[in-house]
Amino acid sequence: MPRTLRPYYEQELKDYQAYAQKRQLEKAWHHLERAHILGQPYPVEHTAVHGKMLAFGIKTRNAKEIIGQLPRLLVGGIKSWAGTIPVGNTGGANVVAWKPMPIPRDLQVIILQANSKIKLR
Repeated sequence: MPRTLRPYYEQELKDYQAYAQKRQLEKAWHHLERAHILGQPYPVEHTAVHGKMLAFGIKTRNAKEIIGQLPRLLVGGIKSWAGTIPVGNTGGANVVAWKPMPIPRDLQVIILQANSKIKLR
């Protein structure tokens, strides 16, 4: 993951943790999905988010999420490495794993700015 994008990815994970600790699970999950969108093109970060999604499923005793995350955890990083990700997909078991989705506007801006900084260096 480019260092210009990493702070945004890490902030989404921090926000996830903060809301999870407060047991505000919908807000926590929202930030985990956003971290997935940011990390999806990068094998390590993509896999890490799916690991956190699996842990979330275990913690909340959500069988659908647990079962849905297992193949994503095994294949997500490989798909990132191969460049075959469904762009914008939020990564949860509540969405089809191979379906591209619109990227929220604020994340589009972050991604574009991070990528433009990479090209300038």
